[in-house]
Amino acid sequence: MESLVRRIGVLTSGGDAPGMNAAIRAVVRTCNHLGIECIGIRRGFNGLINGDDMLLNYSDVSGATRQGGTMLYSARSKEFMTEEGMNKALNTCKLLGLDGIVGIGGDGTFRGLHDLAAHGIAVVGIPGTIDNDIACSSYTIGYDTACNTAVECIDKLQDTMQSHERCSVVEVMGHRAGHLALYVGLACGATAVLIPEKPVNFEEDVIEPIRRARLRGRTHYMVIVAEGVGSSYEVADKIKEATALDTRVTVLGHIQRGGAPSARDRVTATHMGYSAVMLLAQGKTDRVVCLHDDQYVDYDINEALGMKKGIDEDKYTVMRTMIGQHNKI
Repeated sequence: MESLVRRIGVLTSGGDAPGMNAAIRAVVRTCNHLGIECIGIRRGFNGLINGDDMLLNYSDVSGATRQGGTMLYSARSKEFMTEEGMNKALNTCKLLGLDGIVGIGGDGTFRGLHDLAAHGIAVVGIPGTIDNDIACSSYTIGYDTACNTAVECIDKLQDTMQSHERCSVVEVMGHRAGHLALYVGLACGATAVLIPEKPVNFEEDVIEPIRRARLRGRTHYMVIVAEGVGSSYEVADKIKEATALDTRVTVLGHIQRGGAPSARDRVTATHMGYSAVMLLAQGKTDRVVCLHDDQYVDYDINEALGMKKGIDEDKYTVMRTMIGQHNKI
């Protein structure tokens, strides 16, 4: 297709997520296919302010699909939120002759892109975060890999917990959302799962499931805590006080962001990168690429930022059923 767009920038911002490199690769190669130059902007919006950029060609992204992290680096920029920082970023766009920018990240990235759009820069966002908390999209790049990484770690942890008849409290990431914790807890057969979206009755939601598991013959217990709930160490102390169990805490932390992306993340990222460039080539702006009912669609960024995303109630019901709890209304 013929396009009036001649040069597109691509950046990653906020927390990194497995699959971001696959999205960058898709942006670059779709640009090349359409005869559009692609400029990689390093270190997110800081790079746009400081002119930290590089020309990316077909061969520059060879093999990027299987690499974790982001080859363009990532950062959060307070300066970009100021009028002076915005003016510097706009001047960089003028200097480079950018006809559009693709930004890969979360809500903060989308707000930055929306601000650029208000100043006349064509922008498209791609949801990339392991938290899967972008309301406009049923899936975000990096979520599947992070879940698989957490499950692999917890499976290994359960082996040693069983050997010592212990209770393990594992904190997983997710910012203020419990999607990762719920999915991982369901996959690992956790004794209890605590997420910020649901109020916690400690006796009912944690202690009683442990006691019932003990009465059924279990000698080790796994409690998954989403970081948005609060301190996993306080959870462990309460369990030890109530049950006298040898209780240990494991905070998986940033290991969940690393590693080669899963097949799902590679394919999803590739589709989204392709879609983002096509939107810009068609003259569209201030959009975010989303996955909805297995279809790739796009929303106005401002509309997308106003959406709310709740926990998957079906998964929550199944999880509580599997651990023998009465389902909450």
